[in-house]
Amino acid sequence: MAQNVYECLFILDSNRYARDPNAADSQITEMIQQRGGEVLISRRWNEQKLAFPINGHRKGTYWLSYFRMDSNEVVQFERACRLNDQVLRNLTVKVDERLVDTLVAHAAGEKVPGDEPADADGKKEPADADGKKEPADADGKEETADADGKEEAADADSASESPPAEESVVDETS
Repeated sequence: MAQNVYECLFILDSNRYARDPNAADSQITEMIQQRGGEVLISRRWNEQKLAFPINGHRKGTYWLSYFRMDSNEVVQFERACRLNDQVLRNLTVKVDERLVDTLVAHAAGEKVPGDEPADADGKKEPADADGKKEPADADGKEETADADGKEEAADADSASESPPAEESVVDETS
């Protein structure tokens, strides 16, 4: 049948995980491999307080796994997750084939192609046709031209600010 890639996020019992961290990895890998699946990556993601108690547990260990499995076996995998005492909750979703390499690389902590550093605002720096960033003047100011064609210097930070408000004139002749 069709082999698809799946992402599964588990919430594990933090107490059991703390006693034997390797058991979680081996149990999850075993559940996948027993159903003819291939583990692409499986790792601990986070440990944190839960939004609401699950079976009396207030803390959970989040475990992220990517695996390839026959689509007919996913139901049996879900059943095995529900029967496992260490798994409090899990969510399994099918991953689009176009995203598999990127998601697995990201989960492995590798550099993902297309990731470029962003500036302080979280926006990517504009680049010219050669892929090089266009530098501002040496003093960090950009030159702009007003409606009359006169050039004036403006800070790069203040270029996006709104124009100053007009001053109101008060008539005191009465």
